[in-house]
Amino acid sequence: MASWQLQDAKARLSELVKAVAAEGPQEITVHGRPAAVVLSPETYKGLVGQKPGFLEFLRQSPLAGTTMVVSRNPDVTRRVRL
Repeated sequence: MASWQLQDAKARLSELVKAVAAEGPQEITVHGRPAAVVLSPETYKGLVGQKPGFLEFLRQSPLAGTTMVVSRNPDVTRRVRL
């Protein structure tokens, strides 16, 4: 990932944006320390994109449509030895 000093990024913003499109994410530093990363819209959407809800997640499962049998012990309580 290429690194840009903040003053260079401000002065050459259009060049920075073109570099993001051509090369990928670009880091911006302030006083030599990483301060920000500029991403393309596609990369950003891939990182924080809309996640399916729980029901949709289950519907997309490879096990969707299969029958599952769940059996439970009908006893309400259990005996505890004291």
